Amino acid sequence: MIKKQAVISLVMLIMFTVLGGLVYPLVITGLAQLFFPHQANGSLITQNGKIVGSELIGQNFASLRYFHGRPSAAGQNGYDASNSSGSNLGPTSKVLMDTINKNAQQVRQENGLPPDAQVPADLVTASASGLDPDISPGSAFLQAPRVAKARNLPEDQVHALVASHVEGRQWGFLGEPRVNVLELNLALDKLGS
Repeated sequence: MIKKQAVISLVMLIMFTVLGGLVYPLVITGLAQLFFPHQANGSLITQNGKIVGSELIGQNFASLRYFHGRPSAAGQNGYDASNSSGSNLGPTSKVLMDTINKNAQQVRQENGLPPDAQVPADLVTASASGLDPDISPGSAFLQAPRVAKARNLPEDQVHALVASHVEGRQWGFLGEPRVNVLELNLALDKLGS
């Protein structure tokens, strides 16, 4: 009796391992490649035949000539996709408050804002993944004068570029309007200067 149960258990283990570990992933991967190939392959953005990034993973843009994304807590230096995570610091954490204040001071300084100017939260706090590729339209418009000045472009032209890259809520009701920083910066490079 025990021997029979052991054989049945072993057969079931092998069967579900093959089904759950081989067949199911292959079917789902095949369907993803068939119906959503861009997304299934990482939503990669190419320029001149070279991969420059992904629509889904934020990058560190430090130059004043580019729009900056959200700060990252992923990895030791941030923006490490292999170490995606938030900081796990709570709202009463002194380290978190010090980081937010430091980031706010840096945003104000880079963008020529007064010391007491309000700064959008997404420019001073990291997302849960640490790899958020988007910022709020307000964060992008706040940076437009700095980018225009650094590139010697008319501010109106940079504002229009930001406006053209604002994506609405998904399906009209999910999430908030957003701007993909990598796509915006690539469009900015196409303007020149």
